Amino acid sequence: MVTFSPQPLPFDPTPRILDWTAARRWRDEFEGSVVFTNGVFDLLHSGHVDVLTAARREGDALVVGLNSDDSVRRLKGPDRPVRSESERAYVLAALAAVDAVVVFDQQTPLELIRLLRPDVLVKGGDYTEATIVGAADVRAGGGHIVVVPITPGHSTTSTIARLRDQPSSSAH
Repeated sequence: MVTFSPQPLPFDPTPRILDWTAARRWRDEFEGSVVFTNGVFDLLHSGHVDVLTAARREGDALVVGLNSDDSVRRLKGPDRPVRSESERAYVLAALAAVDAVVVFDQQTPLELIRLLRPDVLVKGGDYTEATIVGAADVRAGGGHIVVVPITPGHSTTSTIARLRDQPSSSAH
């Protein structure tokens, strides 16, 4: 029989959640290549993990720009996000592939991209280089763009729709 003994986390993920001032300071001091991706990351699924791990392989550190709750509502409607920005940031910051999480309230992450000057900009395969916000800025700074193929069958929007169509149950 295998016994499982829970171990305390080897680290606290909260220091990886940076405000814009701390993120800029971190970037100014970081000497390696920085990769940037962004999104809502409402209900984390394997498609998200695939993009995040592929992004992390592109450089020495991965910064995730996270849409604020207000930004998500503007993009996705009044029923989103399902999870608050603090919950979403905490979960992302706990992932080994993620070095920093920065919340942005703007409609797009362009201002954050300009602040952080990443060497690589990564997005999932539902984008093309022509539709990726900040691609021109990253290229102008000598960086490059990577589009990671979508993992079929994984979408937060479709997951939410499936959950809404199922009868609720009090059993867990």
